[in-house]
Amino acid sequence: MLTCRSVWKKLTPLARASSTLCRLNVRRAVLNNGGPVRVPAANMSIGPSGGGREKQVYVALVGAATLVGGVYTYRTVTSDQRRYKERLDDISSRPLNLSTHQTAVPLKESEPSASEATETAVEATETEPVAEPEPEAAPSPEEPIPLAPEAEAAAPTETTEPVPVQTPAVDATPALPQVPSHAPYLLIGGGTASFAAARSIRARDPGAKVLIVTEESELPYMRPPLSKELWFSDDSSVTETLRFKQWNGKERSIYFQPPSFYIQAEELASAENGGVAVLSGRKVVHMDVRGNKVKLDDDTEISYDKCLIATGGVPRNLQAIERAGEEVMKRTTLFRKIDDFKSLDKVSREAKSITIIGGGFLGSELACALGRKSSESDLEVMQMFPEKGNMGKVLPEYLSNWTTEKVKKEGVQVIAEALVKSVTLKDDKLEIKLRDGRLVKTDHIVAAVGLEPNVDLAKSAGLEVDSDFGGFRVNAELQARSNIWVAGDAACFYDIRLGRRRVEHHDHAVVSGRLAGENMTGANKPYWHQSMFWSDLGPDVGYEAIGIVDSSLPTVGVFAKATAKDTPRAATEESGTGIRSESETEETAVSPVASSTPAPALEQQKDNYGKGVIFYLRDKVVVGIILWNVFNRMPVARKIIKDGEEHADLNEVAKLFNIHED
Repeated sequence: MLTCRSVWKKLTPLARASSTLCRLNVRRAVLNNGGPVRVPAANMSIGPSGGGREKQVYVALVGAATLVGGVYTYRTVTSDQRRYKERLDDISSRPLNLSTHQTAVPLKESEPSASEATETAVEATETEPVAEPEPEAAPSPEEPIPLAPEAEAAAPTETTEPVPVQTPAVDATPALPQVPSHAPYLLIGGGTASFAAARSIRARDPGAKVLIVTEESELPYMRPPLSKELWFSDDSSVTETLRFKQWNGKERSIYFQPPSFYIQAEELASAENGGVAVLSGRKVVHMDVRGNKVKLDDDTEISYDKCLIATGGVPRNLQAIERAGEEVMKRTTLFRKIDDFKSLDKVSREAKSITIIGGGFLGSELACALGRKSSESDLEVMQMFPEKGNMGKVLPEYLSNWTTEKVKKEGVQVIAEALVKSVTLKDDKLEIKLRDGRLVKTDHIVAAVGLEPNVDLAKSAGLEVDSDFGGFRVNAELQARSNIWVAGDAACFYDIRLGRRRVEHHDHAVVSGRLAGENMTGANKPYWHQSMFWSDLGPDVGYEAIGIVDSSLPTVGVFAKATAKDTPRAATEESGTGIRSESETEETAVSPVASSTPAPALEQQKDNYGKGVIFYLRDKVVVGIILWNVFNRMPVARKIIKDGEEHADLNEVAKLFNIHED
């Protein structure tokens, strides 16, 4: 092929020159003789007319080139016909064919192998300059052969029986990747802060593509009902449905949104309108801040444009329990997740006794919940803590003692000033030995002794961890680096009124996640919000708090007689939601109008703490407020702390909450 082309390139100029010279000779002869034009039969030459040897060489070369070209063309056409026939024979011999008029059907369901595709590609390249000998005889084997009208009509009837196939249809198309390689917005953690950020991002950027990566197998859900309303449900299948009745009687799910709200992770990249995808059961183990990418526990890498760390925290455990060994750990619950709720619910149905270690928010809530449940069974519920009373680190002593009595009335045996020395398993019972020599035997332990912020990514990401409060240290915009934000329990932020803090409550997760999402879309807003938290000891006693509430600070309490409206149940009936912070955080405090009803003396109402306001002071300035059975007044409390003013008479300030009105 290459030889013929080379010869032809050399001969072409010679042929053109010879033709031109021949015409010139003829014209010259006519002019000289004056006779008619007669073209010599063989007078083509590169030189003057009459040369013999050069003429013979030229004729020989032209003849040889013509012969070689003809032979090559014949062999090429013959080879193509042979290959084409072999290809059709191979296709017709495949087992997918049911009859001769259905030859094309299998071609729609199977694809040629890699070797066949390569062979076909080579054939197409080689035969490109040559026309197909019979173009209308059959279409190319690369494309499906259309069925005749009769075959199309008969196809449904003839294919009702299963057709054997050598390769499953799913193998014909490459599987979509389970994990997208890139996410414009990557949110690490699947809790409240992460979900709030996702909603905020989508609100400001409707076409945003958001990927949430979470270790849990669940979709984002709210944690407060795990220790509150779920335990008071009358539905025996509550552990499966995770639906509960709020104090106001309305039913809702623990999940923020149903599965239909989210899109599949593998569809995120191709989603035209964006969306929120959740990659569950995966853990981010490494962050490459410079490369803007993370690595998962299966070595999969995901790049991102902007990233939020909302890893929350992990429950702390007692060293005495950790040293006790695996058998003791199997009988210990570190309460945090849905699985922990399901596990503890099962234990409460089977065990004879449960001991809760911890007197804070979570421990007291679980104690009341299990205590009320024990009234329907023979379950023995005990609660122990190192303080003198429940919520001893938060409430002033007189109110802590009142709360302890309330917990006892729920059927709980309270063991105060208890420091655990050791835990052992003996005779199928856990023995908790206290430092003062007391011994408590139980079937199961619930450790509710606080939360440790999850900062596992700090080392690989090179992010700063606060040495005093723990958590990732962030600026006023909740930003740890130029394209990395932190929200929720894991964020140690600067409070413009109260200094640097770290908060572990639902409302803070909602607000910080929302603000982080806004700032990820370019809002650049500082975090000025004073988050609140709440705790319910059943449907009849509850409180809401804001700011720094520490029992070591000086406090001033103003109380009044409670009415039927002063309960968590009544509060949710008025607000329409059991998660009270959802309504509180949306309100803006206006200048409140103080009640004209005279107030009683401060803290002098002997064990009658029906409802009231407790002020926490630092340098004579209110830095924290607890609303005891006073609800829907949080914007007022938030404004008082934001103003940061000294108050000569807190009794007058208490009037702003209208606690003396019936």
